[in-house]
Amino acid sequence: MKYPFAEVEKKWQSYWENNQVFKTDLADLEKKLYCLVMFIYPSGSKLHCGHWYNYGPTDSWARFKKLQGYNVFEPMGYDAFGLPAENYAIKTGIHPQDSTFTNIDDIRNQLKHMGCMYDWSAELMTCVPEYYKWNQWLFLQLYKRGLAYRKKAPVNWCPSCQTVLANEQVQQDGSCERCGTMVEHKNLTQWFFKITDYADELLDGLNKIDWPDKTKLMQTNWIGKSVGTEVKFRVEGHDETITVFTTRPDTLFGVTYAVLAPESELVEKLTTDEYKETVQKYVDSVKSLTEIERTSTVKEKTGVPTGAFAINPVNGEKVPIWVADYVLASYGTGSVMAVPGHDERDFEFAEKFGLPIRKVILEPGKNPEDKLEEAYTDAGTMINSGEFSGLNSDDGIEKVSDWLEEKSLGNRKTNFRLRDWLISRQRYWGTPIPVVYCDKCGEVPIPEDQLPVTLPYDVNIKSDGGSPLAKNEEFINTACPQCGGAAKRDADTMDTFVDSSWYYLRYLNPNFNDGMFDTKLANEWTPVDMYVGGAEHATMHLLYARFIHKFLRDIGMVNSDEPFAKLVHQGTITNQGAKMSKSKGNVVNPDSFINDYGSDVFRMYLMFMGPYELGGDWSDKGIVGVDRFVQRTYSLFKKYEGISKESESKDAYELSDLNENEKSVYRKVNHTLNKFSEEIEHFRFNTAVALLMELLNELNKNFEQCRIDLIVYSLERFSALLSPLAPHLGEECWGLIGREKSMYEDPVWFEIDTKALTVDNVTIAVQVNGKLRAKIDMPVDTPQDEVKSAVFNDDKVKSHTDGKTVVKEIYVPNKIYNIVVK
Repeated sequence: MKYPFAEVEKKWQSYWENNQVFKTDLADLEKKLYCLVMFIYPSGSKLHCGHWYNYGPTDSWARFKKLQGYNVFEPMGYDAFGLPAENYAIKTGIHPQDSTFTNIDDIRNQLKHMGCMYDWSAELMTCVPEYYKWNQWLFLQLYKRGLAYRKKAPVNWCPSCQTVLANEQVQQDGSCERCGTMVEHKNLTQWFFKITDYADELLDGLNKIDWPDKTKLMQTNWIGKSVGTEVKFRVEGHDETITVFTTRPDTLFGVTYAVLAPESELVEKLTTDEYKETVQKYVDSVKSLTEIERTSTVKEKTGVPTGAFAINPVNGEKVPIWVADYVLASYGTGSVMAVPGHDERDFEFAEKFGLPIRKVILEPGKNPEDKLEEAYTDAGTMINSGEFSGLNSDDGIEKVSDWLEEKSLGNRKTNFRLRDWLISRQRYWGTPIPVVYCDKCGEVPIPEDQLPVTLPYDVNIKSDGGSPLAKNEEFINTACPQCGGAAKRDADTMDTFVDSSWYYLRYLNPNFNDGMFDTKLANEWTPVDMYVGGAEHATMHLLYARFIHKFLRDIGMVNSDEPFAKLVHQGTITNQGAKMSKSKGNVVNPDSFINDYGSDVFRMYLMFMGPYELGGDWSDKGIVGVDRFVQRTYSLFKKYEGISKESESKDAYELSDLNENEKSVYRKVNHTLNKFSEEIEHFRFNTAVALLMELLNELNKNFEQCRIDLIVYSLERFSALLSPLAPHLGEECWGLIGREKSMYEDPVWFEIDTKALTVDNVTIAVQVNGKLRAKIDMPVDTPQDEVKSAVFNDDKVKSHTDGKTVVKEIYVPNKIYNIVVK
């Protein structure tokens, strides 16, 4: 009989839901386990293969842990604010709220048909006031402590999306990660969260979490800690000083020019009249360049002099001040001291513009008078460096820093590449920022008891480069909470990464009204034990969530240091080598395959494609093989329907009581149990599926010669192994053999009989002159003389050795017998 997947899947989905099989008792803390996938953005394209590849296998891991006796909490929700719904509204006229709610309804149904064991009582969405009220509350807590602030700053502007992007949202080529348009730079007044205050702790915390090394390295590099010295350069004829940061104060005597970032406020102040026009043209010319373009090592160096001079604090020497695009106002101090003799970039710049190159660090084995053909950047002996000459340059770093601090000309400093988190967005579909601006009182935060600041429905979303909310008079005009006078609300909304920075805490009680989340449950259930999602979030969501968690800890909301104890990244499913996207027209819709084969077959096929962390290129050629396995499995269980009511199995068997066929089955079942557990534990789903296919072959081959209670023993365990990977089929098979309850209502995982893992016989390969000529089965650890006798009595071996001289014999016990003849 063909497996009736549609009927079976509907039956078990209804059973699970009606009996609340997967509702987690959060009060039961014994063997608690919080398993979470990154929640879904409810776009109009619904669930695609990538979602399935993220959610299906992770659910299989969670099901496996539940069967092992863990109290698993696996929730699901919707990251529902964001640009796509807003852009869709501009294109179609359908309001973002309407399209989002419709998409959520559709996706919820798809997720249920997937057969995941989500606790639907914990479902949440970020676009409702009950949730985003707490984004606003979080903003106010950061604001109170000086960690939310507003300033004018150069920002990344996407002209297509008509909004500001955080640095993390600009791709390597300088384009917008969302739409691919080249990003421009603008100076705007924006809100920031001071993530830099947590930079050191964010670095140190990476040593305490079980995350992929590559992801930890990406965060380490993104945070970019540099230990060095800030040095003050006076400017000739000005009261201004230029402060530079350097990790090589030992090279200060080699400074031959200084450089300002084009955006630096000092440029306008210090440029002489003679150079003003040239400098302004240059500053205008670099505005369209991205940070990546400007700092590229292969880009031709550009710059112009300002006509001003700085005074080197260590020797009083005048050096020209230039403006060049390779210096960024957003990194360090926005000014650098240039040491062309010992910095590759400075060397190229000096060579191009004819600036002096001075050697102050002598390379071992070289002479002081030897000309520098390229910058020497390693350690050496300090020369041409006044009282510091003759010092090893590593010692010189400390000595020069001491001297600068004694003279109040500099101080030791730790710098970070990490920038504060820019959260202002000039878009509609997001959380309103809870601040008003009053002519009398200035910047005024909304009192907590007046939250939420509700996002109005009636807004003209089509952007003219400003914030859509600014055009809604009813929203924007309000009363000042302090003086009661006329005030205007902030027209921007928050970056949607704020929504996802703490959602895992809200899942534990999504209807909690007395605070941001239930702190008792949060302290009991977090950090999340297993978090699964894409590696592309390494320097955005995963970094922001760590920052917010640490802040919440510092204000007494959570008692742990990190949000996610263990992190696993799924690979990417591509189509013809390209990432699936609607614009490329290569998205694979799972629905047609589910209609033809069922969700269990589709889930298992995705898992069978290859290693989970690597993903793979989509091909539907192999799905028929997985379907065949499911059909054969169902047929086997159908054949033995009700068998557990005829006979009870034992917990374990003595091998000596079993015939050869029974031994083979018993060993295979226990070997599979043992290996399967190890593979699933480590997300090696492809090999776990392969193990079940091998087990099915073994059972079909030998069941006819097995006693009935051993068949029950084997089918019980086979259905338990099936259940995480093919949940509907596993439940159905469990029921077919006579079990009346869902396997997950009274979870069971079977003990392994370690005695069955030992092998009685081994197959020894026999090679003659390097070619395989025979295979001989022998008892384990048979003495070599007995093995030799069996080998030379084998007809196939005899046909290649008779009449020849045996030159050499090599025996690798229990594996290979090598014979060399001539």
